Amino acid sequence: MNHSNIVGGSTAKRVINCPASVNLCAKMPPKPSNEHADRGTLLHNVIAELLEFDKKPEQCIGATYKDQVLTQELIDEKIIPALAALDEIDPEKRMEYMVETRVEFGDFLPDVFGSTDLLGRRDNRAFVIDWKFGDGVVVDAVENPQLLFYAAAAMRTEAAKWVFEGADEIECIIVQPPMIKRWVTTFERVKEFEQELLYAVRLSSWPNAPMQWGDHCRWCAAKPICPQMTGAVERALKVQLVNLPADQISQQLQQAAAIESYLSDLRELAFNMLENGQPVPGYKLVAKQARRQWVKEEAIEAYVDAKGIEDAYETKIKSPAQLEKVLKKAKLDFPADLVVAVSSGSTLAPESDPRPAVLQIGRQLTAALTKL
Repeated sequence: MNHSNIVGGSTAKRVINCPASVNLCAKMPPKPSNEHADRGTLLHNVIAELLEFDKKPEQCIGATYKDQVLTQELIDEKIIPALAALDEIDPEKRMEYMVETRVEFGDFLPDVFGSTDLLGRRDNRAFVIDWKFGDGVVVDAVENPQLLFYAAAAMRTEAAKWVFEGADEIECIIVQPPMIKRWVTTFERVKEFEQELLYAVRLSSWPNAPMQWGDHCRWCAAKPICPQMTGAVERALKVQLVNLPADQISQQLQQAAAIESYLSDLRELAFNMLENGQPVPGYKLVAKQARRQWVKEEAIEAYVDAKGIEDAYETKIKSPAQLEKVLKKAKLDFPADLVVAVSSGSTLAPESDPRPAVLQIGRQLTAALTKL
């Protein structure tokens, strides 16, 4: 799912509303991936493979992307509902389509491109379909800038032009299992959007490009350095809440989600800086609370079997905390030598936190070796 550093499908709304964000985002370090994004990429890869090679979902069980693995549960919850949605969109299976296609604007907008999930054509209708596998924010199809971006770019992409040639209308669809959101639009609306995008990209190169905050800021990587965001936080900190009139309370509540998102991104940026050896005055990384786990499950299973403890299992051997209660009730010693305490990772904390800072020797050594 590649996209341009200037503007892509997922950033079109933000760039149109805030052209200044292009240069601000360019100043930010690359944002590391996370398990939710990696799971989404895995599911996109799987559904593209299913449609392109006419496979059955079960044939893809065990497919991986980074640390994410396709399970039967993911197939049942995400893949099968997505395929069912496609059957609802094209019940007679007459649509011709192409998946995971790079689309670009060519000379109209150099270096601006994106990757579509599915472009299709049936009779006089062109289809632009985007899979959304996240559970958080419900995405609508009506006037969706990402779908309009893909439609506009695909019309200018040689390999994808056939989807639109001779069509009378364009249907933009978000498939977010189990929901389907659909919107039929015109070629004229897509061309209007294209002009809006062109204007915004040109403005983004101005020294004092327009800057505006709103709901488009939610996924912006530059929130920690955005003057409008930092100004909003400073103003909020100075407000005497008890003296606020009702209309101002209402207005600031509407801004709360953006400010909370800003603070979350700020913490994430500080965490990534410290993890990569850059100091953040007044803060450090500390180990998260350690969780006990068995050194070897076979060893603890042999131990409880030898003691005749029948209540030691659920679907598998109980956790150390659960089994400790069982053994205490049976007046048996807890096998501490079969347990190890393991932290699940690091977390950001102020310098005043009594926990010692974690060492980043391995990461720093790796970074140094890559320079040799």
